[in-house]
Amino acid sequence: MKQVLLVVPALLINCADAFAQGYPARPVRVIVPTAPGGGVDPFARMISQSLAEQLKQPFVVDTRPGATGIIGTEIVARAAPDGHTLLFAWTAPLAINPGLYAKLPYDVLRDFAPIIMPATTPNVIVVQPASPIRTVKDLIDAARRAPGKLSFASSGVGGSSHLAAELFATMTGTTMTHIPYKATSNAVVDLIAGRVDVMFAAMAPALPHVRGGRLRAIAVTTASRSQILPEQPTAAEVVPGYAADTWYGMLAPAGTPGPVIARINQAVNEYLKEPGTTPLLHQQGFEAVGGTPQAFATFLRTELAKWGKLIRQAGIQPE
Repeated sequence: MKQVLLVVPALLINCADAFAQGYPARPVRVIVPTAPGGGVDPFARMISQSLAEQLKQPFVVDTRPGATGIIGTEIVARAAPDGHTLLFAWTAPLAINPGLYAKLPYDVLRDFAPIIMPATTPNVIVVQPASPIRTVKDLIDAARRAPGKLSFASSGVGGSSHLAAELFATMTGTTMTHIPYKATSNAVVDLIAGRVDVMFAAMAPALPHVRGGRLRAIAVTTASRSQILPEQPTAAEVVPGYAADTWYGMLAPAGTPGPVIARINQAVNEYLKEPGTTPLLHQQGFEAVGGTPQAFATFLRTELAKWGKLIRQAGIQPE
């Protein structure tokens, strides 16, 4: 009987390996749970094109916007676990929404198999060029002098830019007034016009305005200095322990065979190591990460706990 029990797992492993050797057997759908044209969409297309070239099947990006990424994320949670439907998402659907909404149609840890974290994009603290705020210390001092008077823009309640500012306020003991917008582009327009005071903006949409002189960067929100704006200090240099960058992840439905996960992971890592990838990513505001599925899974649990705690402490409610 023991011999039979040993043979069965071996057969299952062999079947999974054989399945992976033939993967993908048909075009793969890559669900991006946001509108086309945003920062996530072109990045997903870059990686999908490389996957198609390496794995010899089309990887087709399918944008499914709505409800802060919930709609598209649910589609993948309910998809067949065969590696032919993947999720390419970011911080909000995967680590913020679970703390923000009492009920979600998916459970991140239960319904998904992490594949890889391809990249992050720093948030950058930006102000209008005429603003007297030039440093992180200036920002803290201004917020403390007149609690609630300083306003910060965001791309919406519960978004990465919103929570980056809330984490900063919590860690510095300051109070700022939140002005949510429906899109980052709208928030940036009002910031440039001086209708709001500051924004903890994602690097990708803010970078052209910083380089064009329409906004002034005072710091990045990563734990260490950014390769994209190496001259900018980190907020953590003044507020130790502060970190609030936006990250991106590829995931498959839970139950997808491990060899298939490993095959996709290897292909994405290969793309990230190509000589031309890093300059291309930096141009668009991304910094390559890569690594193992296990490393991404561990990071995901940490982020879920971090943002869930902040949402509870700050009493943030969805719109």
